[in-house]
Amino acid sequence: MIYMNTEKQTSTMQIASQPESINQVEKLIDEIKAENNLHEECYGNILVAVTEAVNNAIQHGNKYDADKMVSISFEIDPDQIAFTISDEGQGFDYMNLPDPTDPVNLEKPTGRGVFLMKHLADQIIFSDNGRVVELYFKTSGHIAE
Repeated sequence: MIYMNTEKQTSTMQIASQPESINQVEKLIDEIKAENNLHEECYGNILVAVTEAVNNAIQHGNKYDADKMVSISFEIDPDQIAFTISDEGQGFDYMNLPDPTDPVNLEKPTGRGVFLMKHLADQIIFSDNGRVVELYFKTSGHIAE
């Protein structure tokens, strides 16, 4: 079980690079919400941003290769929840992504994941040539009464 207290709580899980593995991540986030009594807005931001990051790792990073894993780590402390998602792919140039709000990109079915993550997380950090993304969500003020 995961409890929010003065101690940091950490855990890691690995999932196969298959679309159905997203269900495991959604279940994890549901458990974190329930056990930490998060507000719906904070929960929604975490759910969308983290599943986008994991989906990108599965699809773009590991290219649905069942032999490659996606690692999801999280750390909970009294003020924030941090997620680290990593894949075994080649990485990508996260500094030069097309703007999904540009009119030429509006009709494209992909290309919004990083944009969403940047707008939903309080902080986002890419490393290891884009193979690792850290998402930080402030929880102080987001605990349901």
